[in-house]
Amino acid sequence: LARGTAGSAVGLGAGCAVFILSLQCNLTGTWQNDLGSNMTITVNSEGKFNGSYHTAVSANTSHIKVSPLQGFQHNPKAQPTFGFTVNWTFSDSTTVFTGQCFVDDKDKEWLKTMWLLRQRAKSLHDDWKATR
Repeated sequence: LARGTAGSAVGLGAGCAVFILSLQCNLTGTWQNDLGSNMTITVNSEGKFNGSYHTAVSANTSHIKVSPLQGFQHNPKAQPTFGFTVNWTFSDSTTVFTGQCFVDDKDKEWLKTMWLLRQRAKSLHDDWKATR
């Protein structure tokens, strides 16, 4: 998802220029990952956000449905870190994501994340297989 230019030039006189780099990542919008999952979020002025996640992949045999998410970002002016939780509406599981937004050398924004999924275990004995 590209969002315009990341820097601007400031003239200093005869043949000199300094580039002021203002890397930003605006998390508000629609994002798609390499597997085809879609996330749409809106961030408020305090860095809190909510939205929806529509996964393209699932180990669950239920019909995949759009699921709500809630999160928070830090330092929205400089490639922020963030975290969010997805409450899957089609399974007894929850996933937490943590990551950072980056702007590449072509001014394209990228979200790099890691996730941890917890599904409901039927018993304490089955706890070992409930987290991936």
